[in-house]
Parts: sequence; C-alpha cells; structure tokens
Amino acid sequence: MATPQHKQRPALGLLLRPRPFPTCPPGVLGASELAFLMEPKDVIAVRDRPLMLHCQVEGEGPVSITWRHNGVPIATGDRAAVLANGTLLIRNFSKRRESNESDAGEYDCAAQNRYGLLISRKARAQLASLPKFLSHPQSLAVDEGGVARLSCQVNGIPEANITWQKDRLPLSTANPRYTLLPNGVLQVTAVQRSDGGLFRCVASNVANTRYSREAQLSVTGSRTYKEPVILSGPQNLTINIHQTAILECIATGNPRPIVSWSRLDGRSIGVEGVQVLGTGNLMISDASLQHSGVYVCSANRPGSRSRRTALGRLVVQAPPEFVQWPQSVSRPAGGSAVFSCTATGVPQPHLIWLKNGKLLAPGANVKLTNANT
Repeated sequence: MATPQHKQRPALGLLLRPRPFPTCPPGVLGASELAFLMEPKDVIAVRDRPLMLHCQVEGEGPVSITWRHNGVPIATGDRAAVLANGTLLIRNFSKRRESNESDAGEYDCAAQNRYGLLISRKARAQLASLPKFLSHPQSLAVDEGGVARLSCQVNGIPEANITWQKDRLPLSTANPRYTLLPNGVLQVTAVQRSDGGLFRCVASNVANTRYSREAQLSVTGSRTYKEPVILSGPQNLTINIHQTAILECIATGNPRPIVSWSRLDGRSIGVEGVQVLGTGNLMISDASLQHSGVYVCSANRPGSRSRRTALGRLVVQAPPEFVQWPQSVSRPAGGSAVFSCTATGVPQPHLIWLKNGKLLAPGANVKLTNANT
C-alpha cells in the first residue's frame, strides 16, 4: 500500500535539467543526458508479500540501473530482482528474525551511462504493523443531557481505521448525537439513559485488527446548573499542505454552551473547505499555507458573557518543490561552468549538490554560494 503521493522530485545532479526539454543551445548536451522519468516513492509493505519500487530514466543508452538499501548495493538473486524497466522487485518483504535484518529502510536507484551517473531520491519502505493500544477508553459517569467523551490511541503503519462497539455490537454513527473523530475520539452529546453500556475501540489496518479494553458509560440523574467547561480543546497540530486538519472542541454545561471558533490573529477562518463536525469540532479540508495559525475555541453560556476558551496551533507544511533546475552544459578544459538550483517549501528546504551520485564538497576549483549556485 502506497502512502499519499507527492509531486515528482528530480534528483540533484549535474546532468539534470527540467522537462519538457527546450531547444538545446550550442554547447548543451542533448539526448545523451540522463533524467528520471520515475523515482521510487515511499511505500508501506505487507509482510511476506511482494514489493515493487519503480525507477525509470531516459538518456543515451546503454543505461544501467542499480539499487541500494540503506546505502548498500542490493544483490539480485532469489530474494530480489531488477526488471528490464528498472523496477526493483522484492519477492517476499520480511523481517528476517535470525539476523534481525529487515527489508524496511531507505531505497534509492542509480542510473548510469557513459556521460555520468544520477542518484534518485531516497524512498522509505515501512513494514505494515498494528501494535497494542497506547491508551484505552476509560469508564465515566455523565448526567443525563450532558456530554461524554471516550478515546483510545494506537499507532499503526499505515494509520489504523478506528470504529467503536457498544456492548460488543458495531456502534452506528448515523445518530447525530454520536461524533467519531479520525483520531479515535468518540463524542456523545445530549446523553440519554439508553446511551449507557460498555464501549470499546476496534482498530484495523492491512496488518491486523485489535480490540481495546471495555469502558462503562453510566448515565446519572438529571442535570443541575453548571458553568461552561471545555472537556477537550484543540491540540497543536502539524500537517502537510492539502491534508485535512481536525481541531477538537467539546464543551459541557447547563444550559448547553454554544461553541464558536476564531483566530488569535483576528483573521477570518473562512468558509471554503471549513465545516463543523458534531457540536463544535472544526474541520479544515485541503489545507493551505494560509491556514497556519492559532485557533481559539470559545464555549459561551447562552444569554450571558460567561465563557471558557482553549487554544491550539495549526502548522501547515509544504514539501520541497524545485523552482529552478541545473542545466547541462559543455565547457572546454580550463573554463568555468555555473549551475544554479532553487527550491521552495515550508520549512525552507536544505539543498545539497551531488556529482555522479557523490556529495560535492567545496574545493580548489568548486565554490558553493549561499544562493545555491
């Protein structure tokens, strides 16, 4: 199972230039230069199943493609093979317990012809897993008409899908009083006597299915007057651009408090791609860099100025993206060649230069400037 894909990132090298190729000026190498058409991507593999990592290049032949695992060349044979199109096939992805070695790790491919060598980006291969729960739901007692919050936590690779059971039967979230957040939190608003029972989490992914311990939800007598209280406010959250952010805010009190959202800097949250889940959770779909900021959840008692607030910071990051690629050139001996490279991203990307797949360090005839030239 592949992780979410990002834009193709060309490798840094002295033979790379952007595509589509412009008309080559005098002195620029033409079809001889190497360029990646496809580089390996991060993947999640299932134990004892085949895994393929792709690597395709263009350039004057013959072109040889080799692969490395954690920087060590991969020997082809019964366990691994390089197909004619450059794809690496691992026949049975595993963790070999006798030597504590694993097929998991970083992979890259190298393409070489008579003009030079290019190294691809590093792709991370992870073994699918579903360990035990880090936290289980806790029993609680709630007044009738109040709010209940149950949670569990498990770290799966890939991220586990979490559902809930009540009294060992699947819990229907079609009831508008039940809100299930992707992080495993179950919120029950306007609690009724019929909501009482035993609740447990069910976590599943391609590796396994696990069940949490059960927690008892007890519903007590009628509600009395209570000031607003935020049971759980927004947590600091870091996501990538175009992902979805969910900021939790669930409040209780009598009368039932009204939950609203604002930004600490006073900017408008906006309405496009923004919606409320349940009674007060904020969901931001297709997040952009402009969505970064501190968000304030407010729980107000109706008809009064009594309120409680909670804050959470949302950080939206953008993966590195090349703006300018180095251009291939031909120069006479004793001349000078200048290569430039520019990239954007949040946080600011760190750039390095490679020559024939090896780190290029400043020397007597090589100078690196702060402008990545």
